[in-house]
Amino acid sequence: MKSKLRLISLFCGCGGSDLGALGGFSYLGNKYKKNNIEVVHASDINQKAVNTYNLNFKHQAICEDIRNINFQIDLADIVLGGFPCQNFSTVNPTKAPDDKDNQLFWEMSRVVKQVRPKFFVAENVKGFARLKQGKYIKMAVEDFELNGYTVKWEILNSSFFGIPQLRERAIIVGVRNDLDYHEAFQFPKPTHGDGLKKLVPLNKVLTDNDIVGEKYYFSKRAVEGVKKAKGNMKRAVAQDVNGPCLTITSHLAKVSLNSRDPVLLVDPSKERYRRFSPDEAARIQSFPESFRFVGSEGDAYRQIGNAIPPVLMWHIIQEINKLS
Repeated sequence: MKSKLRLISLFCGCGGSDLGALGGFSYLGNKYKKNNIEVVHASDINQKAVNTYNLNFKHQAICEDIRNINFQIDLADIVLGGFPCQNFSTVNPTKAPDDKDNQLFWEMSRVVKQVRPKFFVAENVKGFARLKQGKYIKMAVEDFELNGYTVKWEILNSSFFGIPQLRERAIIVGVRNDLDYHEAFQFPKPTHGDGLKKLVPLNKVLTDNDIVGEKYYFSKRAVEGVKKAKGNMKRAVAQDVNGPCLTITSHLAKVSLNSRDPVLLVDPSKERYRRFSPDEAARIQSFPESFRFVGSEGDAYRQIGNAIPPVLMWHIIQEINKLS
């Protein structure tokens, strides 16, 4: 039996990426087998997210700023991290991507240089690859390559992997150059979409509207406000429940009908709109029913919206497993 691949998880959040890397869970009737991986370090700067992580995993994460952590060489075979993305998001009007403090991929690259893992996997919003004609992803790729890695990247759409969400993310994977298979990594092929299984519709993960609760519905005043909104504003982005959902974000607790966040139009005749419950948001992100979140509903929304979908990460790790 092959020895387990040791994994360092940076910016681990509530643990979406780690759940996908470890495997051994079920989602929408599908079983995602356990992977031959053990987590040797997990950390995040957000204590509430770390609390959730530690409730769901045997191995415990620590709450610490990555800038304060150093690692020994050969501690892990994989370094994994979805470095903070707000300043590269295409929907963030106050982003400042040229601020060096906002470019935490430098810190991930530092850890890769220290540890010299066989593989690394980095994740960010697609804006990281698109802003300024790809300036930032080129910077990251070049820095990782200088560390001695063959680097590939793609934008993956979660809906193509059985997740009911049109979530696009830039995924960067590196394989150390001294390994015989350093050029062999291939990104996972879609399991859903044209010529494959049908995309999973949003209605597969929704709770019955009669059970959800009145607090998730928008007031009549909010609906009237939408009608008066300027024409160039996104207004009441109601979802077609027969198809995948638009990307959910970390601020669903404060979603308004004038925001770009997806909402549900439950009753068109009565203009009844509601937001997703935390349970629904977690399912949209492909968390299994057994996963639990610590803190308030606002905390849960933030943790869910910031997470890497476990099912998407599971597919990526499967391709790494083929090489190791």
